[in-house]
This record gives sequence, structure tokens and C-alpha cells, in this order.
Amino acid sequence: MQSTIADKLAQERRARLGAERMLEQKKNELFAANQKLAVHARMLSDQIVEQRQGLVRALNETETLKGENTRVKTDLEHANSMAMIAQRRLWDAIETITQAFAVYDSDLRLVAANRTYLSFFEGEVAIAPGTSYDDVLRFVAERGMFDLQGRDPQDWHFEMSARVRSRDIRPVEMQSHDGHWYRLNNRWGAQGDLVTYAQDITESIAREDELREARDKAEAANRAKSAFLANMSHELRTPMNGVVGMADLLSDTELTEEQQLYADTIRSSGEALLTIINDVLDYSKIEAERMKLYPEPFDLERCLHEITVLLQPSAKDRDVKLLVDYDLFLPTRFKADPGRMRQILTNLLGNAVKFTQSGHVLARVVGFERSEAQYELHITIEDTGIGIAPELLEHVFGEFNQVEVDSNRKFEGTGLGLAITSQLVALMGGEVWVDSALGEGSCFGFKLTLPRCEPVTPVDAPSPPITLRAALVVDDLLVNRVILERQLQTYGLEVTLCRSGEEALHVVQDGAQFDVVLSDHHMPNLDGSAFAQKLHAAGVEVPILLLSSDPNAAQSEDVAGYLQKPVLRSELFRALQDLSKSTPMSPKPNAPPVAPASPVSLRQMRVLAAEDNRTNQLVFAKMVKDFDIDLRFATNGREAIAAWRDFAPDLIFMDLSMPEMDGREAARAIRDAEPLGAHVPICALTAHAMDGDCESIFAAGIDHYLTKPLKKIAIAERLSAGRPDEARPPIPE
Repeated sequence: MQSTIADKLAQERRARLGAERMLEQKKNELFAANQKLAVHARMLSDQIVEQRQGLVRALNETETLKGENTRVKTDLEHANSMAMIAQRRLWDAIETITQAFAVYDSDLRLVAANRTYLSFFEGEVAIAPGTSYDDVLRFVAERGMFDLQGRDPQDWHFEMSARVRSRDIRPVEMQSHDGHWYRLNNRWGAQGDLVTYAQDITESIAREDELREARDKAEAANRAKSAFLANMSHELRTPMNGVVGMADLLSDTELTEEQQLYADTIRSSGEALLTIINDVLDYSKIEAERMKLYPEPFDLERCLHEITVLLQPSAKDRDVKLLVDYDLFLPTRFKADPGRMRQILTNLLGNAVKFTQSGHVLARVVGFERSEAQYELHITIEDTGIGIAPELLEHVFGEFNQVEVDSNRKFEGTGLGLAITSQLVALMGGEVWVDSALGEGSCFGFKLTLPRCEPVTPVDAPSPPITLRAALVVDDLLVNRVILERQLQTYGLEVTLCRSGEEALHVVQDGAQFDVVLSDHHMPNLDGSAFAQKLHAAGVEVPILLLSSDPNAAQSEDVAGYLQKPVLRSELFRALQDLSKSTPMSPKPNAPPVAPASPVSLRQMRVLAAEDNRTNQLVFAKMVKDFDIDLRFATNGREAIAAWRDFAPDLIFMDLSMPEMDGREAARAIRDAEPLGAHVPICALTAHAMDGDCESIFAAGIDHYLTKPLKKIAIAERLSAGRPDEARPPIPE
């Protein structure tokens, strides 16, 4: 029993221990499960928090989107309202356009048009949105709403339809049935729309017609003016030819001193009148923009010297010395219109001489090379004359202006010379200027850029050297001494300057040695000739070059040579070369005698002069009376042609303005009738001086022309140039 109880107790104890162990295990499992549950709870809590936060963000974003949506909707409504306002304004603006305006879509159907466009079709056809452009053209063609200029309506419709198919559509001008003119402009837009704009140009057409009519009237007036000037030139020069020509002929006869004075007065007055005529004609040509330039190579330095030689008599009467200072390092030959350059220089130098009572007039040329063969030249004319008041300087290049007051005019002139000079220089692309001080003198200048035309010296023909080493220059004028000094120093000479013959004699007596002496001819106290005599009388054997402005200066055995003032560089250079030749050239061996040729019998030169004016015939005949020619006259072109056939002249002088047939027609007829290879020289005699005459003269087959009044020397030159080999020289030796 005890064992049983003990077993039961032991069994219960075991059962209790097992239960305790089971309880402990369950506790552990429960703890582990609690831990897992806690972790899961924490995760679930975190998810809930996160989802709650996401929900909050979503709610916030939803509110934001609602706000933006509301704002966008408001902006869209505002933009739509503004677009409608802009569209309304655009169409209101288009409606205010007085010209027709329309837009067609890419299928060329009307989208919209303003009232002006639609009103054009009122009463003719109904035009509304959707109407095709082709239908509009058909309506216009069929109803004759525009002047089709004689074209078939279907052809016009086809042409206008094809016109808008091109990418670049040219405007077209049309006249409506009511007389209005329209310019139709079409252009394709970026979206494929066709924009049509019809502009009423009736007033513009009317203005163009008025301007065209005014232009035609102006051109007619200009032609009438040119014809008037040409006719006046002819009418004035024809009698002037008699006046000046007869005065020249009269001067060549034996006259008393008083009669010679009268003849010279007639001639100088006639030449003064011709100068005025030429100035007026030149100014008219420049004003009408008909003045043309004919550039050709010319020698600028020689041109200056020739002008100064022509002005020497006037300068000599006024005790004025003419000087030329040409830059030694400048070329002398350039390309320009030599006649107009001579006119510019003559105007400026002539004015300087006219307004200078004593002292000098200096023409100075300097410049530099701008580019290859292009030189910028600065040409100035300085004088010691009366000068110009400051208030008159800016007007001095104006028309009909004089430097004197009208109430006290001392100098003659038209006042056109400087105006013509200024415009000629401008026509050549240059500019003019003037500096002056009243009572002290003036300096007129102009600037031109000209191409160089200097000839190239052949290498196989070297120039003889100048072997002279020392020169004495004697001149009472400082400017002249300085110019000569610079020229001589360029040739390698050491130069001594003296202001008088007495000073030069003292220098020589002091032992100075010179290879050449250059002395002015006219000097106070002791002139050049007397100085040369005293120098040689003192036993000084040195060549003397006398510089004289008088071409008729008496020759002297004491002088080695004469140079015309102003001295050309080339002439001075040749004179120094001649003096540098130490030994004369060996004479050539005598050639075997040539048997004298049998004399050839030469005939007189036959000359035909076609001139209708009796006075001009008389003048011409008197001018050539001393020439060995057979002269015959014709009074019109028809007689000239008949005389050409019968007389067979060697040279024809042809007046251009003659009755029945003028000189141009006669020259053409002669040229047309000349046999092959034959050509008789024809020289026109013309009193016309307008631009364009040269072209018409040469186009008629005329070889040369002389302008009236005629000069004996010009006639002689043409006779010598036209003499055939079988005729005797017409000019006596």
C-alpha cells in the first residue's frame, strides 16, 4: 500500500514535473509568440503611420491639384477671352483698312474678308466664306469687272489662276470698269493660307502720269534750251569769226600806231566776248549735267608751262612774274581730260594774274602715291594780289560772284570762272579750296586723284649723265631761286644763290668756281645780259643760261643758251646734259656723193571750203591767201558734193550749218559715194559748242573739226596734215 502510495506520489511527482516542464515550454513558446506579435504589431503600426502620412500627402496634393486646376481654368478662360478680344481687334483693324483684304485657306476657299473687299462685288455676285478663289476670278472675268486689255476672259481667268499657284507671286496692276487702278498682292502664309491685298493706286497712277508729263516737259524744255544755246552759239560765233578773223588779218597789214591800237582793241574785245560765250555755255552744260570728260594721257607740267607762257604778256604788262614749282619726285604724265584740266588751270592762273598788280603768281604741284599708279595731286595757285575779304570767301565759288563790290568794279569778268572750275573739279572727283588775306594775296587750290601715265625709259637707251658739279643761280625773286636750287640739287649740283648781278660778281671775284651760271633776264639795276657781259669781260669762262619770260629776247654771244620761263624740268635737264658733254661727238665719215634725184613736178594742193556766209568766206580766203593752195568755195552741201566730184579736192573744210543740205549730210553723202580705198580728209567748221557735237560730227564721217572763230595757225596745221605726197607744201618755209 505504501509502495502504492509511494508509486502514486512518485508518479504524481513525475507528472507534476512533466507538467511544469510543459508549462515552461509553453511559457517559452508564448513568450516567443508575444515577441513575434510585438514585432508584427510594430511593423503594422509603422505601416499604418506611413499610410496615414501618404494619405495626408495625397490629400494635400489633391488640394494643390484642385487649386492648380482652378487657376489653369481661370487662365484658360482669360486667354480665351484675350484671344477673342485680339481677334476682334484684328478684324476691327482690318475693317478700318480702306484697301481690300481677304484670307483664303489652303484649299483656296474664302475664310474671311473685310467690307472693302466684299463691297467690290456688291451688285455683281454674292461672295461669302467658303467661296473658292477660282469662282471669284471667274465672276470677275465674266462680268468684265476689270479691263482685260483685249484678252479673252477665259485666258485671263486661266492666267490669274495659274499665277497664285506659284510660290512667289508677283503683284499685278489692273484697272476696274469705273476707272480705278488696283495693285493686287497675294502671298502664301506659313499655315498654307493665301492672303490677298488689293491696293487702290489710282492717285499714285495719276501722280505718275503728272510726273511723267512734267518730266517730258522738262526734257523738252532742256532740249529747247540746248538747241537755243547751240543756235545762239552759232549765231554769235559766226559774226565773231568775221570780227576776230578780220582783226587778225588787219593786224598783219601795215598800220599806223593808232590803227594798230584800234585793230588790237577789236581783237581783244572779240576774244573777251568769246570767253564770256564759252563760260555761259560751259556753265549751262554743267547745270544740265551734260558735261562729259574724255580722259587721255597728258603732261601736267608741260600744260602748266604752256599756260604760263600764254599769260606772260598780261603778266609782263603788270610787272608780275609767273613761276612754276613742280615736285621733282612726281611724275609729269597723268590720265585726265587735258582740255578741262587746261581750262581749270587757265581760270585759276588767269584770275591770279588779273587780280595781281605786282609781285608774283606761283603754281605749285605736290602729291603722293596713294596706290599703284594712282597719285593724289595738290595743285595750288598763289599770288600777291588784292586778296579776298573774309566774308566773301565762302561765296567765291558761287555763280556770278566777284571779289569786288558792284559799285566799285575795277576788274572785268562774268563771275562764272571759279564756279565752272569748282564744278569741273567736282566732276573729276576732287575738291577745291581757297585761303586769302585781304591786301596780301590769295591761294586757290584743288585736289585730284589721277592715274599715272609716265612712259618707261628703255633700258638700252640710257640718258647721258650730268657731269656738272657747281652752279650759280642769280635771280631777284626768292621763290624762283629756291625752285631752281631744288631742281639743280636733284641733279647733284652744289648751288650758290645770289639775289642780284652785283652780288654774283662779288661771289665770282672772291674765287668761287662754277660749272654753269643760271641768270634771270630781267633784274633791277643789272639785267641778265649785262651781267653775262661783265662776267666774260672779267675773264670768267663759264657757260651762262639766261632765263627769260620774253620769247623774243635778243640773243647774245655771251650767253650759252636761253630757257623760257617758267623752266621745264626736262628742258633744264637737257640743257645741263648738253653742257656736260666735254668733247664733241666725232664727225661721221663723209658719205659717198649721191646723184641728185631728178626734180619731181608737184602740183598745188586742192582745197574745197563749203561755207554759206559771205563774211566767213572772205575771212577764210584772206587767212589762206599766202598759202600755196588751189582754193574753191561751195555755198551749201549740195554744191560741196558736186565740187567734190568735179574738183577732186585733197582736203575739204565743211561748215556744218548750211542751207539746203548741212555739212553732216554732205559728209555722209561723200563717204557713201567714195570708191573703195579712197578717203578725202574732211574738217568741219562749226560754231556749235554744246556737248555731244563731237559724237555727231565724227559719226557723219568727218575726220576733224575747228571751232569758230577760226585761227590761221589751226588752218595751217590742218593743211599740212592733209597734204598728199604729190602736192607741194601749202605753207611756205
